[in-house]
Amino acid sequence: MKTLLAAIAVSAVALAGGADAATAPSSASTNTVTVSGTGTVTAVPDQASFDFSVQTKAATATAALAKNGADVRAVIAAVEGAGVAESDIQTAQVSLEPVTSSDGTTIVAFSASDTISVTSLTVAKAGSVVDAAVGAGATSVDGPNLTVSSQDALYAQALKAAVAQAKTKAQALADAASETLGAVVTIDEGGGSVPVPFAQSAAASVGGTPIQAGTQEVQATVTVTFAMS
Repeated sequence: MKTLLAAIAVSAVALAGGADAATAPSSASTNTVTVSGTGTVTAVPDQASFDFSVQTKAATATAALAKNGADVRAVIAAVEGAGVAESDIQTAQVSLEPVTSSDGTTIVAFSASDTISVTSLTVAKAGSVVDAAVGAGATSVDGPNLTVSSQDALYAQALKAAVAQAKTKAQALADAASETLGAVVTIDEGGGSVPVPFAQSAAASVGGTPIQAGTQEVQATVTVTFAMS
């Protein structure tokens, strides 16, 4: 009986020791540092887009639409003649509304308007396209909307610059804390900003209405966590 009790006591001690070994926290811990980085790439826009509108008035709705349609076709033909592909010309809006007397009680005429969007213009020829559209009868011009065709490639460059800046900041913090900077643990992309236009270093179009390309900034932000030891 005494022998059985002794065996049970030894087993209980062994189990308790095993539980302590399983639950004891590790003495080794991993330090980390989290920093943000911003990368910016500047580029000269190489594409432009415009909206051209034609507005006409006539005594009847049918006459207003017919005259407006003829005028718009003339503008489209002029734009195509200036070197714009048919696939880069799109109807953006068609409208027709009555024109009333000064007291608002009588319809005296009808006003029709048509707007076309012209995209993917090279900045160099944008001015001549504007001149062609206005010369053919466009009564309103809206634009330019300037963009960079290599937007994706520029954003990738901005991301690399953002990560490089984050690493530089992390290294400075690690040095200040007498730590050794380790590998990247996580990277979170913060997204890119809408290109911001600047007037500096403008590139003027050749011929026609002058279109200044200026420059645009493409920006990316990241948050990076590094290990330290």
